[in-house]
Amino acid sequence: MEFKLIKRDKNTQARLGKLTLAHTEVETPIFMPVGTQATVKAMLPESLKEIGIKLILSNSYHLYLRPGHKLIEKAGGLHKFMNWDRGILTDSGGFQVFSLNSLRKVKDEGVVFQSHIDGSKHFLTPELAMEIQESLGSDIAMTLDECAPYPATYVQTEEAMVRSLKWAERCKISHTRKDQALFGIIQGGFFPELREESAKGMVKLDFPGYGIGGLSVGEPKEVMYNMLKIVTPLIPDNKPRYLMGVGEPVAILEAIERGIDMFDCVLPTRNARNASVFTNKGPISLVRAMYKEDFTPIDPVCKCYTCRNYTKAYLRHLFKAKEILSSVLATWHNLYFMENFMENIRNAIRDGYFSDFKREFLQKYKTKKED
Repeated sequence: MEFKLIKRDKNTQARLGKLTLAHTEVETPIFMPVGTQATVKAMLPESLKEIGIKLILSNSYHLYLRPGHKLIEKAGGLHKFMNWDRGILTDSGGFQVFSLNSLRKVKDEGVVFQSHIDGSKHFLTPELAMEIQESLGSDIAMTLDECAPYPATYVQTEEAMVRSLKWAERCKISHTRKDQALFGIIQGGFFPELREESAKGMVKLDFPGYGIGGLSVGEPKEVMYNMLKIVTPLIPDNKPRYLMGVGEPVAILEAIERGIDMFDCVLPTRNARNASVFTNKGPISLVRAMYKEDFTPIDPVCKCYTCRNYTKAYLRHLFKAKEILSSVLATWHNLYFMENFMENIRNAIRDGYFSDFKREFLQKYKTKKED
C-alpha cells in the first residue's frame, strides 16, 4: 500500500490524498459502501462500478461464520468469490462480536462468543482474525480491537484500550500477507487521555494506516468531533486516517474538516431499503402520501440512473407493493449521492474552496426528515 498526500486545505485540516492498493487506486477522502456478506445489498458489482465505486468493506465476522474463510480461500479469495476486481477492506469482526453482549466473554487471549446463526461457540483471537483476513485476501485488513460500550466507565474504557493495543501488536506479529495492508485501530472511548494514549501506542507500532474506532456509537456529535480533534494530530501525515462507522453527510464534512480520509457505514444502503433517500436538501421518505402523484425524480439535480429514469410516485408504489426493485433503485440513488458528494469534496479541497463548499452544503441540507 502507498498513501500520498496531494493537497492540504489552507483553512482546515482537510486533505486530499491518493491511496494505492493491490486492486485499486483511489483519491481520498473516500466513502466505502458496506458489503457485509460479500455483497452490497441490492446492487450488482457492475452497478457499483457504473456509479464509480472503487473500494468497499466486507465483514470478517459474518464471512467467518458463513460460508467460512477457508471456503472463500479455496474459491480464489474474496475478490474472485464475489466477482469484484476493485478494492476491499475487511474489518476484524471485533465490533460485531462485542455487540453480542450476553453471547460473548472477553479474555486477554481473545474473546469467546456464540454464533448468532446457530449458537455454536467460537474463540476469536488476534491470530485468528489475521488468518481469516489473509484467507479472504482483502486489500486492507484491520487489527482485532475491543470496543468499549457506550456509556462506559473510565476503568472499562482503559481496559479495552490497553487490550486493543496488546492485540494490535499480536496482529502485527502474525500478519504475513505482503499484498495486504494492516491498519491499527485507535480506541479510548470518550476520555481524552485514553484516546491520546491509544493513538501514541498505535503509532509506535507503525501501521501503514489507522482506524479510529468506538465513535458514532450513540454519543452526541460534538463529543465525537472533540475526540477527532485530539486524535488526528497524533497520526503521522503520511498515513491514512479512517473513521469507522460514519456515513451521515454532515458528520463526514465535520470529520474531513478535522483531517479524516476514509469512511464506511451501512446508513446509505440500509436507509435506502427503508425508503429513506438523500437529496441535496436533506433526506426524504419515499413512502409519504405527498409523493403519490409526484412525477418528478428523487432529486432534480441528481444524474443517477434512478433519477434519470424514475419518479417519486413510481418509487413510492414499489415500496408500498414491497417490490424488490424499490431497494435496488433507492440504493443506487443513495450510493450515487454519496460518491458524488465525496467527489465534490475532493474537488473543493483540490481547488481551495472546501470551507465555502461546506458552508453552502449545510445551508441547503436539512438533517431532519420532513414532517
